[in-house]
Amino acid sequence: MALTIVGMMVVTFLPRVMPVWFLSSRGLPPLVVAWLRFVPPTVLAALTLPALVIQEGKLALGWNNLYLLAGIPTLLVAWRTRSLFVPLLTGMGLVALARLLGWG
Repeated sequence: MALTIVGMMVVTFLPRVMPVWFLSSRGLPPLVVAWLRFVPPTVLAALTLPALVIQEGKLALGWNNLYLLAGIPTLLVAWRTRSLFVPLLTGMGLVALARLLGWG
């Protein structure tokens, strides 16, 4: 049992530490740095988009999809402000306002 836990620790720890060890003394090429800048927004989009467009296991792109309709102006606010906090407040505020008004 303890050997299994230690083995799992090594298997998860090494892939996280090895890039730091190898890259700490040298810089990355500018192309790689530019490419890595796109990783966080891409991951965020991959996590968020299904929650916006899928309801009850089906694609929902209609006017009755509250989250999608709140997500569109939130996306515009995120693009304009380049912030995380302001779009978060915008999206939550729009969904709360819509529910307060009896929609969704």
